[in-house]
Amino acid sequence: MTNTKPKTHSTPHRSSQGGRDFRKRTQRPQAQPSAPRDSAKAEVGSASAQPAIFLHEGREKSLLRHHPWVFSGAVARIDGAPNNGDTIAIKDAHGNFVAWAAFNAASQITARIWSWQASEAIDADFFQRRISAALTSRFKLGLNRDSNGMRLIHAESDGLPGLVVDQYMDVLVMQISSAGVERWRDTIADVLQTLCYPACIYERSDSDSRTLEGLEVRNGVLRGALPPAIVVNEHGLRFAVDVAAGQKTGFYLDQRDNRELTGKMAEGKSVLNCFCYTGGFSLYALRGGATSVLSIDASQEALELAQNNIVLNNLDASRAEWQCDDVFLALRKLRDQNRKFDLIILDPPKFAPTAAFAEKAARGYKDINLLGFKLLNPGGLLFTYSCSGGINDELFQKIIAGAALDAGVNAQIVHKLHATPDHPVLLSFPEGAYLKGLVLKLCE
Repeated sequence: MTNTKPKTHSTPHRSSQGGRDFRKRTQRPQAQPSAPRDSAKAEVGSASAQPAIFLHEGREKSLLRHHPWVFSGAVARIDGAPNNGDTIAIKDAHGNFVAWAAFNAASQITARIWSWQASEAIDADFFQRRISAALTSRFKLGLNRDSNGMRLIHAESDGLPGLVVDQYMDVLVMQISSAGVERWRDTIADVLQTLCYPACIYERSDSDSRTLEGLEVRNGVLRGALPPAIVVNEHGLRFAVDVAAGQKTGFYLDQRDNRELTGKMAEGKSVLNCFCYTGGFSLYALRGGATSVLSIDASQEALELAQNNIVLNNLDASRAEWQCDDVFLALRKLRDQNRKFDLIILDPPKFAPTAAFAEKAARGYKDINLLGFKLLNPGGLLFTYSCSGGINDELFQKIIAGAALDAGVNAQIVHKLHATPDHPVLLSFPEGAYLKGLVLKLCE
């Protein structure tokens, strides 16, 4: 968001593109999750009735606590003949209104809640209000002070399930992952154009989750024209961003404050940055006074962007080493070479998008963290992260504790980390807290 107050009417305020694809930072195959136990097929109600979903007895309880999802197993009957993306009423087993939701028969999440107010119409004004509220919240919290890159809309946590909007300079990147938002795509783009005055709205609706929702992938300009270069200023550092082919929407905005913390703790230390992407943590470490930084990523193109970012910030390139390799293999090579570091960053891609992948993901997290502990000097620091929605904070800490035990070391938690405040977490939607991190100090 720019420093200009957003305009409003009623409220103040990780597919290849042209051969370029470095979003997938590992090539490890993932097993397909098994279907949920409660995925019994719903009965078909009257096709001529007003479209509505009737829930099984008691399955409205999570909705009454304002959790925004209706899973297929909770659905007893579907009246009418709704199309995917349609707004329909959710009703309990006795026919009482519960919420308005976007319908999608192709997804395990059959409906995503728009509103719990029976009197609220889901129309263009609704999206105007919700988007305006999201922008106003970030403006009032001053989240635009230290960066011109920010998450403006964070899906369910901003009352717009399936919609992410990130800002890079005067470019907005919109990512759609639900049939309901897909239905209102042009309306949402028009509202963003009116409120934010962007030079371009670029759509990056190409995440794996779209296929789970039965939606085709889409990547391209939606409004305006994409500038030839996009550079984000963040806590005094500059990063070139590729919104068309970069990971996620082009950059990891959620790690902004965690990168700054790394810089503050890097002085005089030898640093290893794994899954480094375009060098975010590496640049902060170099600016913070690290004696050396070894950065590893599986994408040569990402490493080239990282090296360009070194030049962009006039940092000492002689203290930076770049290695294109599979991180799992690279860590083993470093162990075999008896290499040691004072500070190690492990920021891998998503291993567990859902809880169905948790067991397999746990093995991956334990593997890299065990190696990380073995590569640390006594008293060294391990910054370790998980962006997997299927791994909660408690399980992540348990995995890391197991890795430390197997590595034969003791470690202390000195920081618990999460996403930046422009990625808020709705109290009724804990799934929104996908990013978790620990800073651990190796006991001497």
